[in-house]
Amino acid sequence: MAQRGYVTLSPDYPSFGEYQYDFKDAAYISGSMKAIVDNIRAIDVLQSLPQVDGERIGCMGHSLGGHNSIFTAVFEPRIKVIVSNCGFTSFPKYYGGKLAGWTSRVYMPRIASVYNNDPKKVPFDFPQLIAALAPRPFLAIAPLRDDNFEFSGVDDCIAGARPIYELYGQVDHLALEHPACAHEFPPESRQRAYDFFDRYLKDAKK
Repeated sequence: MAQRGYVTLSPDYPSFGEYQYDFKDAAYISGSMKAIVDNIRAIDVLQSLPQVDGERIGCMGHSLGGHNSIFTAVFEPRIKVIVSNCGFTSFPKYYGGKLAGWTSRVYMPRIASVYNNDPKKVPFDFPQLIAALAPRPFLAIAPLRDDNFEFSGVDDCIAGARPIYELYGQVDHLALEHPACAHEFPPESRQRAYDFFDRYLKDAKK
């Protein structure tokens, strides 16, 4: 993205990479929420830079970064364009509704401690999160062979969010791609993400 002319930040997720974070004594019981707050502060940094157009900010990510891009954008309206690659599926289709993978302290432990890992009890799912992004442009790239996030569940989520985009008259802002690959972000998918960003951020200036 930097080579394409964007000013970029690529923060580590709390306790990942070089970001040392101790959840035992943390103010946040959810790693997801801590990451959201960190990302919002990152946008503050971007908007403080004279070389950044603070009205044209986007967010993209792969896997963990893919769903955290969605979570952050739900809370942060300054994000104008969102791309999620291999980032989500509906909770009922996440390993057949077995949600334990979401529930460590690093992610969302209340899914286990409050909602008993039951998709029917969790008070949100990705159709609602994506609908909350409307009418902002959102691209989901959901590979056909992703063994983490089942692609038909992504279809369900996009279908669930589409009526809200239709209410805004911006259904063309909601995009879905199904590359024939596994849980990865190959060059062809990256190019699709780059083109999506260019369309709504770079080209928007023209």
